[in-house]
Amino acid sequence: MRYSGIGGQAVMEGVMMKNKERYAVAVRKPDQEIEVMTKEYKGIVPGEVWQKIPLVRGVLSFIDSLVLGMSTLMYSASFFEDEEESKEKKQDTAEKKKAKENAMMGGTVALSIILAVAIFMILPYYLSVLCSRFIASDMVVAVIEGILRLAIFIGYILLISKMKEIQRVFMYHGAEHKCINCIEHGLELNVENVRKSSKEHKRCGTSFLMFVVIISVILFLFIRVDSHALRLVLRLALVPVIAGVSYELLRAAGRSDNPVINLISKPGLWMQGLTTKEPDDDMIEVGIASVEAVFDWRSYIAEIRAEEGISEAVNADTKSEDAEQKVQEKKP
Repeated sequence: MRYSGIGGQAVMEGVMMKNKERYAVAVRKPDQEIEVMTKEYKGIVPGEVWQKIPLVRGVLSFIDSLVLGMSTLMYSASFFEDEEESKEKKQDTAEKKKAKENAMMGGTVALSIILAVAIFMILPYYLSVLCSRFIASDMVVAVIEGILRLAIFIGYILLISKMKEIQRVFMYHGAEHKCINCIEHGLELNVENVRKSSKEHKRCGTSFLMFVVIISVILFLFIRVDSHALRLVLRLALVPVIAGVSYELLRAAGRSDNPVINLISKPGLWMQGLTTKEPDDDMIEVGIASVEAVFDWRSYIAEIRAEEGISEAVNADTKSEDAEQKVQEKKP
């Protein structure tokens, strides 16, 4: 498998794909037509300097993914508003509409971060504090906190996966992964090839969240202070560090087939069994449309095949030289 650099996410009845600073959102509209929108997104901190700084790039990439994710999700949802809401929006001026969308997106991103920290960081801590009344060992309490954090995360995924709308989002999530896996394995991007590709991918956001949970469990085992308030402050202060380390692991996983990297990627791939579902052919078509809007997969595959051809030629020459050497050795 060769790294393509393309990534994405599922949206409402569609798929977003991003390649460098360009992204596309393909949505299957109520009339069954596929609408594709292509734009540029340079990030909350434009430029490539920060991308070379480990940990920092992880925090900024996480925020960027939230901002872009919310924006594209709102865009896809706009196709399914009722007629009355659509008429009201058409009456707004472009400036008012843009300002309203920015305010909503900013508020949604901020609320998402606050809720995530509260549910997955603060709640497990306070539940473990309750357990500490009956358990003397700090180490055991810390382990319980970690187990609770993991259980809450898995429970949350299981809970939302019961919703019909989320089930369809998970199917589009599967279509997104299948499209990327298809081209990264050197296959032509068509429905048949995408259908037989894997719906799990090592660079998935689910894997990132799993890294966050696991790293936080390990890291918090070593935070030993008597003050409950200070423990909580340290946990909150370490959230950016945890996000940064998780990003670096995810980045390494997406660019390497190292056995160790593959091993630590397993929990995230297992979790993707919950967050991705097998898509139908209509969903795959949407994913393909999104990829083709921002990525020249034909040139990419031609490069892969050219490299494979060179590699095969080198191997053939090596085998020929080895055979010739053996013949020479057998001569008296």
